[in-house]
Amino acid sequence: MTDLVTINTDNYATMAKAMGLPTSSGEKKTNVLNRFRIWHNPTMGMGESKGKSVKMEVVEGGFYRLEDRSKEPSVFYFSEKVEFRPFLQRFLYKKYRKNHNAKEGEKQGTYIKTIMSDTLNIDLKDDDGTFNCGKPTGYVKDFQALPEETKRLIKEIKRNRAVFGLVKMIDPVKGLDGDEIQDVPEFPVIWEIDNRDAYKSIGDVFSKFAKMEALPLQHVIKLDGTKENKLNNGGSFYTPVVQLDTSNKVEITDADHKVFGDFLDFVKAYNDSIISKWDDRVAQKQDDISDEDMETVEDFIDVELDENAK
Repeated sequence: MTDLVTINTDNYATMAKAMGLPTSSGEKKTNVLNRFRIWHNPTMGMGESKGKSVKMEVVEGGFYRLEDRSKEPSVFYFSEKVEFRPFLQRFLYKKYRKNHNAKEGEKQGTYIKTIMSDTLNIDLKDDDGTFNCGKPTGYVKDFQALPEETKRLIKEIKRNRAVFGLVKMIDPVKGLDGDEIQDVPEFPVIWEIDNRDAYKSIGDVFSKFAKMEALPLQHVIKLDGTKENKLNNGGSFYTPVVQLDTSNKVEITDADHKVFGDFLDFVKAYNDSIISKWDDRVAQKQDDISDEDMETVEDFIDVELDENAK
């Protein structure tokens, strides 16, 4: 007797795997989602002064920046005000690792990143073969009592709130010429937030969704400019001015279902990539055990065998 098997033409990935077809690793998908953030520095570009083309500031610091990664090279749009329609959020840790031996033209450093999760209350695998980018687990009761090295490590690791949604730029300008442009469509984006104040202000919005028992994608977050925050060195950084529009409820369309599915696919492909790198780094670290350490392990095994033989 054989089991009845249904061929589901609506689920290519599952059927392709069952039929032995090669499937995409998802690596490409993780790289094409548009990026959204606050751009803290003035943007330089070419402008005209006294009839001559000169390099000048075309967009001031504190504007929102959208990177359209569907183009090659990427196209950047800047706007003072934005409408952001959130679909989902995830959490992750990041740690910047400086490359002290970098030569001119080489990367000055890279980020260690964890998988994305719907909570930070669990240990998250990272692409360096550890958990939480090396952050100690558990609740820290007295931070000042920790060893200096541990305090430094904790400060280096940033928690990130990754918000996925549709962005509508209001009266945007296009870098690097600073010209205003029209008819810019909504873009699906990921917005990674690690600044403490911005992290909290967007978190408050999601907390309000939970209290209202409202789906995030049925509402619009209005980013009404940014707030400038002065640094001791004379520089500035900016945080979003957030307003949640609860008076209007956005109807969910068939297109929204696809966008939501694409976001979930992105998260899965990203996590699969991190986990694969985690596996590789763990295997590499095991292979890197020194001969001296291996002799110690073998001696320990020999001792156990001798004791069991008595």
